Amino acid sequence: MLPTQPSADAQMSAALKRWLHDHWGLSLVEGIILCVLGLAAIILPPLAGLATTVFLGWLFLIAGVVGLVSTLRARQAPGFGWSLLSALLALIVGGVLLWSPLQGLVTLTFVMIAFFIIDGILMIVLAIAHRRELSGKWEWIMANGVIDLILAAIIISGMPGTLIWALGLLVGIDLLFGGAALISMALAARKEALG
Repeated sequence: MLPTQPSADAQMSAALKRWLHDHWGLSLVEGIILCVLGLAAIILPPLAGLATTVFLGWLFLIAGVVGLVSTLRARQAPGFGWSLLSALLALIVGGVLLWSPLQGLVTLTFVMIAFFIIDGILMIVLAIAHRRELSGKWEWIMANGVIDLILAAIIISGMPGTLIWALGLLVGIDLLFGGAALISMALAARKEALG
């Protein structure tokens, strides 16, 4: 009988566990920083929303420059026109977000509302269509869809005021929960390392 090789998932899981065991302190510090940033964003959501808009503007601008340079260096490659169009679009979006961050914040909030509505509807349809296959889980998927629709309704019902703070608040909540998850993983790894 041939010895069995561990699966890629098992190897990845073991590598992650080993890394957390060896570097739990870094994860703890990162989690604390994320929680502090998340709380700051929750306390000052308009500022967090503007910071997010500027950050995304720079990301699009840098991606556009890199895409434009690499596309122009490979003019003979298939799809040159589409690559050029994509790079130019990224440059334009980045420039617009940086030129007028407040207007960009409003636009990103509308995009977020559209995402919540579309994702909510799709999650509800998925849950209903596959409730037999997702026995015991479809209710959670349905709840996710309903929450998405409720979030969209809350933002829409409070407009225009919500356009200024909704994005920053949601970014803050995401940072806070992400930081808390990292802290809990780091403390569990620390306990295991000392234990």
